Amino acid sequence: AQLAESGGGLVQPGGSLSLTCAGVASGFDMTWLRQAPGKGFEWVSSIDHTGRFTSYADSVKGRFTISRDNAQNTVHLQLNNLKLDDTAMYVCTEGWKVDVPQSVRGQGTRVTVSS
Repeated sequence: AQLAESGGGLVQPGGSLSLTCAGVASGFDMTWLRQAPGKGFEWVSSIDHTGRFTSYADSVKGRFTISRDNAQNTVHLQLNNLKLDDTAMYVCTEGWKVDVPQSVRGQGTRVTVSS
């Protein structure tokens, strides 16, 4: 894996987490995916290489915010008002609205929402 995710953890419903993807190359669109236990990958959010354009899955719209810092080679995903269904391994990868990890990807960071 060429990217490194961090920031996952255990949080109660309604809580927040901030995920970071490090090692991001400038000039590439980036995507966050997630994989819940026993399920396939789900596209969560994407950001273009400039940071000006973003897109979100309906399931997270209004709760999650994607951003990037090209000077720091990072992409961030702010997770607010977390729900039980948000429990998953979160993976960052290159690409715009891809629904599976691409060749450039991280190992993931686990988010567990539990009361």
